[in-house]
Amino acid sequence: MKSGCNPGRIVILNGAPRSGKSSIAEAIQETFDGPWMNLGVDAYMERVMPRRYLPGIGLRPGGELPEIEALVPLFYAALYESVAAHSRLGLNVVADVGHHDAYGEPRHILPDCARRLLGLPVLFVGVRCPVETIMERRNRGQPGREGGYLTGSEAEPVPHQVLAWQREVHRPGIYDLAVDTSMMTPDECAALIRKRLGTLGPLGRLLESGELIVPESVEPFPERPQPVRIDRIDSPRTRRHVAHEVCLLEYLQML
Repeated sequence: MKSGCNPGRIVILNGAPRSGKSSIAEAIQETFDGPWMNLGVDAYMERVMPRRYLPGIGLRPGGELPEIEALVPLFYAALYESVAAHSRLGLNVVADVGHHDAYGEPRHILPDCARRLLGLPVLFVGVRCPVETIMERRNRGQPGREGGYLTGSEAEPVPHQVLAWQREVHRPGIYDLAVDTSMMTPDECAALIRKRLGTLGPLGRLLESGELIVPESVEPFPERPQPVRIDRIDSPRTRRHVAHEVCLLEYLQML
């Protein structure tokens, strides 16, 4: 980290396509104090990823493109290393992603990405939205992205690929904060995120501290950092619940 520089805040927005992640990211950039750099699946697909490797990190569940799938862990690693580099320089970052592990074979991308943010102030936000609202947005289209989203038909009102996103993107579904964009506007979601930034949730505190804790029912992993004392966690939950909540990285490794 640059000498004398406090790390920038990081907001990770995880959800299915058309759940409203991009709109929330725009609201954060427009309303939060200081510069917020927008990194994530949209920026990578539109500006960074070579066209012949699209959709890159936006590859949907199902194992459809094994030649691209093999590169997705590397693409995600580069994205998260970039997020971490921005933060260490003191820049705030918001990143919209759609994590899942429903590839042709398990890729364990999420735990690898989480490890790359250890020691940094992170807020993991689940962006949820009912499939009915998702399909309404897909069928309505989006200016500038005509034909970019799979839509429903009379024979298949909700394509199975859309259902796969809904099923897979929130596994395991452990977040510091969750928002429902069918009930809140992007500005309202951003305002809730701003409020929570000052008090990171259990996952954010785990990553920022760089420390992990393993409950007795879980075997320690090799080269595991020293555990943090439970009474150092500021949470209204019981000590037992906190212990299981802050061992997220170990939990993810077992998926």
